[in-house]
Amino acid sequence: MTTSWMFTLPCNRASAQSITAEHPALSAFDPPPVIAACEEDEAADRWRIDVYCDGRPPRKLVEAVMALAGRRHRKAPKLVHLGEQDWITLSQSGLEPVRAGRFHIHTDGHELDDRPGVVNFRIDAGQAFGTGHHETTAGCLAALDALHRCGHRFRNIIDIGTGTGLLAFAALHLWPRASAIASDIDPVSIAVSAENAASNGIPIGYGPSMVMLTQADGTDNPLIAEGAPYDLICANILAGPLVALAPALAAIAVPGATLLLAGLLDKQRSSVVRAYRRAGFRVDHRGSGEWPVLRMTMRHRIGWRRPIRASGSAGQPPGDFGSF
Repeated sequence: MTTSWMFTLPCNRASAQSITAEHPALSAFDPPPVIAACEEDEAADRWRIDVYCDGRPPRKLVEAVMALAGRRHRKAPKLVHLGEQDWITLSQSGLEPVRAGRFHIHTDGHELDDRPGVVNFRIDAGQAFGTGHHETTAGCLAALDALHRCGHRFRNIIDIGTGTGLLAFAALHLWPRASAIASDIDPVSIAVSAENAASNGIPIGYGPSMVMLTQADGTDNPLIAEGAPYDLICANILAGPLVALAPALAAIAVPGATLLLAGLLDKQRSSVVRAYRRAGFRVDHRGSGEWPVLRMTMRHRIGWRRPIRASGSAGQPPGDFGSF
């Protein structure tokens, strides 16, 4: 529990969808803010963003958010002291259920979707990201569903920057004979993922139909090294860590492995694609929208190739490396 502050800014839908703590203009702040968007009038395209901060927000942060909201020269918003509150849970409370592919993601306050073919996951608001409500997580869920519908089969899966464990849980549902590892640099995310695994009936451990949870900076972890190579790799993090991790992910991928990347903005797509092409991946799908999900395949190596140098670490501090 921390001393929390918040401020609110009006904006339109486009700004509300693009302003997140992972935006390049905001991701450098430590700790980063938590930003929740809310629609107030659909016809008038009137939205608002609520910005929650651990401690009184610095002036530069307020100015950066105002600039992104198109209110650079307006009067600064009023800062509200919230006192001792769990501000991440507060920002995520009241989230409506999300449907992505066959998956229905809901909190404890919502009913299950009992329609045939729908898979329910309960992911409560908490101190980790990846509830399924951000475009990146929902996009990855839809991409996993599409892979299954196209007949892809996987046996060894890893979710880098798992956040709440959701992507690993979804992959295990689609390919129940597979083994899965879910990692995150943030120990809170691992604890939250363990709670979510219990509430969704996902066994923890290493073996078929089980998920192994581990704290790791990128792939720099003995469990990840021992479990390699992987035939399905998901990484829903940020563009900077994704670029840094390209050689490391290539080093743990079996030839022909499928790679799903998310967490990057549309304008960052080219730099991420270049990094993974250099590492030996073929781009199968470049995604679309403000937050694209990239799908790639690890090329089969023929003959001698210059070794890929990979430390396995993205060099990111805790809190900057986790799923949305």
